[in-house]
Amino acid sequence: MLREWTGDWIGTFLGHKGAVWSTKLSPDASRAASGSADFTAKIWDTYSGDVLHSFPHNHIVRTVAISPTCSHLLTGGQEKKVRIFDLARPDADADFLGDVGLPSHDGTVKSVVWVGEHTGVSAGEDGIIKWWDLRTRKLTTTMTFPNPITSMELSPQTKRLVVTSGKTVAFIPALPSGTPTHSLNLAYSPSSASVHPILQDRFVTGNLGDEWVRVHGMDGEEREILKGHHGPVHCVEFSPDGEVYASGSEDGTIRLWQTTPGKAYGLWQGNANGG
Repeated sequence: MLREWTGDWIGTFLGHKGAVWSTKLSPDASRAASGSADFTAKIWDTYSGDVLHSFPHNHIVRTVAISPTCSHLLTGGQEKKVRIFDLARPDADADFLGDVGLPSHDGTVKSVVWVGEHTGVSAGEDGIIKWWDLRTRKLTTTMTFPNPITSMELSPQTKRLVVTSGKTVAFIPALPSGTPTHSLNLAYSPSSASVHPILQDRFVTGNLGDEWVRVHGMDGEEREILKGHHGPVHCVEFSPDGEVYASGSEDGTIRLWQTTPGKAYGLWQGNANGG
C-alpha cells in the first residue's frame, strides 16, 4: 500500500500471495520494491500500481534495496544469499554476492542497503555486517556482533548505518573509513532504531517486548516513552526532514509521531498530542 506522508491513501499494489516483509521506494519515488513470503521480489510502477518485474527466489525474501539510479535491485532472506538483479535485463539470472556455491551469510539476511552506486551492505542473523564491492561481487570488509542483527538502516544524512543487535544500538560509518563506531547498550532489546537526520541528537526505537516507542538521546538517556500501539513494534523510521517518525506494529497500524509535539506541521495544526 502506498500512502502520502500525511497518511492519505494513494493506492494498493496487488500481486503478492504471501506476507510482505520489506518495501523500499526508489530515490525519485517512481519505483517501489517489495520482498515477500511468496518467494518473490517485485518491482512496481508507483504511478500506475503495475508490477514491472517479478523475481523468483527459493525461500522467503526478507529485505530489498533499489540502487540510487534505479538500475539494480539487491535482495536477501532466508536462503542466506544476497542477490543482485539488473533491472535493464530482468530476464537475466541474478548474480550472487560472495564465493560461488556458498551462502553470503550463515544465517537469514535481515537487511541489505546501497551505499552510493558501487557498495552494498548486508546484515545477517549470524551477527555479521558485510560490505560488498558490487562491481566485482566480492566481499571487502566485515564487522561482527556477538548477537544476531535484528535491523540495519542507512541514514544518508549522517552517512551512518544504524544497527540493532541484542541490547545494542550501533551507529557505524556507512563506508569503513577509520571513523569510530558509536555504540550504546540499552535496558531492552530494540527491534529497530532510527537516528534524527538533521539534529543527530536523538534516536527512536521499537521493541518486541512491549508496545511502546522510545526516544533516546545519543548518550542512551531515555527521553520519552510513547504509548498508543496495541502490539509489539517491529520498525521505526524518521522522515527525511526529521519532523516526524513512523512506527509499525503487530497491531496492524502505522503511527506517525511529531518530533516537536504541538508544532503546526502537515495534518497537525497546533495539537499538543504527538501521536
